[in-house]
Parts: sequence; structure tokens; C-alpha cells
Amino acid sequence: MLMPKRVKYRKSQRGRVRGSATRGNKVVFGDYGLQALDWCWLSARTIEAGRVAANRAAGEGKLWIRVFPHKSVTAKPQEVRMGSGKGDIDRWVAVVKPGTILYEIGGVEAPTARKAFNRVAHKMPVKVRMVARKHH
Repeated sequence: MLMPKRVKYRKSQRGRVRGSATRGNKVVFGDYGLQALDWCWLSARTIEAGRVAANRAAGEGKLWIRVFPHKSVTAKPQEVRMGSGKGDIDRWVAVVKPGTILYEIGGVEAPTARKAFNRVAHKMPVKVRMVARKHH
């Protein structure tokens, strides 16, 4: 499962997501990318599920994962009274802003990439679209 090797602080505050992505919003490595259209917390399990779905559908193409779950999310057990501190780490999430490229794919034709990203899109908790690389 994706998670950081080590972090300075084990438990993080929730924070809030504002604005659009100014970094990681262009297709850099592959020919096609899957771009998020809304903000979300993308869990490590969801990222992995998307990777597996894309690899199965893409065949020979190369896949790049452009997001990494740096943020820890805590949860307290069911039916526990209030107080007594912050809960234990439940999962790791990647903070995704609108415009962030989640996955990239290269070495395949557009229909194959579309099929692969369509499979991934069904697993994402946020609306996404396929974008092509801008060649200069």
C-alpha cells in the first residue's frame, strides 16, 4: 500500500482545499493523462485500484501515477465517547485539487488510453476527464 516511509508528524490536521492545481496539472511523462475536475481526498487503496485497472486495460503501455498519499487521516472506533485524544491513523490520502493529473499513460493509441482511463474513472470518487499532451 502507498504511504510515506517516514513523516515528521504522525497525525495531520484536516486543512482545507482551495483553488485549482497550479502544479501537476500538465501531462509530462506520457501521451495522455487523467485529470481530476473536482477536489477530493484520494485514498491509497483507491490509487492502487486505479493502477491495477489501468494496467489491465492498457496492455503494453507504460503507466505513471502522478499523485502520492502524503496526508494521514485518523478515525476513532465506533461508539467511543468524545474526548480522550485524536484517533489512530485510519488511512493515507492524496489531496487532489481540480486540474490535477492523476495518471498518465504512454506508448498506446488514443482508443486504448480512453478504454483504460474509462475503467479507472469508475473507481475514482471524483469526476475526471482524459487530456492529451500538448506538444510544443
